[in-house]
Amino acid sequence: MNARTPFELNEPMTSTHRPDHLSNAHLDALEEETIFILREVAAAFERPTLLFSGGKDSLVMLKCAEKAFGTGRIPYPLLMIDTGHNFKEVTDFRDSRAKELGAELIVRSVEDSMARGTVRLAHPGESRNVHQSVTLLEAIDEFRFDALIGGARRDEEKARAKERIFSHRDSFGQWQPKAQRPELWTLFNTRLQPGEHFRVFPISNWTELDVWQYIDREKIALPSLYFTHKRDVVERKGLLVPVTELTPAKDGETVESRDVRFRTVGDITCTCPVESTAATAADIVIETLAADVSERGATRMDDKTSEASMEKRKKDGYF
Repeated sequence: MNARTPFELNEPMTSTHRPDHLSNAHLDALEEETIFILREVAAAFERPTLLFSGGKDSLVMLKCAEKAFGTGRIPYPLLMIDTGHNFKEVTDFRDSRAKELGAELIVRSVEDSMARGTVRLAHPGESRNVHQSVTLLEAIDEFRFDALIGGARRDEEKARAKERIFSHRDSFGQWQPKAQRPELWTLFNTRLQPGEHFRVFPISNWTELDVWQYIDREKIALPSLYFTHKRDVVERKGLLVPVTELTPAKDGETVESRDVRFRTVGDITCTCPVESTAATAADIVIETLAADVSERGATRMDDKTSEASMEKRKKDGYF
């Protein structure tokens, strides 16, 4: 008699005991959906762009875009909104990957918005992360983008879980949660009025675990920060804060060198690593199975206060 399956045992099928062929089928289905959405954007919009930070989620999307259209044939430019405080390892990787694919890369900087006076910091040490929305809306106006493809996922944060895959933005770049369009049977309403645009989330249905399983399966290269390395950190409000010129240790804090990795990469002033010895994507898959805190909850300083809530940011134009 064959061994009973998890369904026969009335147990959930988790990745710890899912057969390889079923795991691949699950990833194949997610990949197929993502490729379909990427092609739908190319067909439905005149001036789309793919947001590309050099982070793991955007690299997964880029891999799917490469499969959808072919190397050197991605039909929309890549766009990066740079705070000026991004990790150099990530921006260097972003540039090399875009060049490798033969893709057009557009970079717009929060520092340029500061020079124009459209962004004003409350104090020099304020995180620029929240101000990316201003620079993003300026880029949308400059290039007249009508669809922006991003790597946000529903499992990351509660506000992102509320969004449709094709998320409408009004002429002010704002999101109205109560005015979202239905997406029954994978039918997307892409009609726009002048000045409006869409934010599109092709990997919305993926989880962090799915992303790492796919990275492992496809052997997707990533910036080194995603894997274990030694880094000076201090413990602050339950997080490991990296000690840098932008985030120095405060009086009374003890600087320690620990084995860490980043679950998500962003602005240095608000992104924290986690303690880890995971050196490969397969190692991270195992760690992710045991994680009980979302990647943003475990690593983002700016998500800890109500004033910086993701839903408020998104209503103001943040991705």
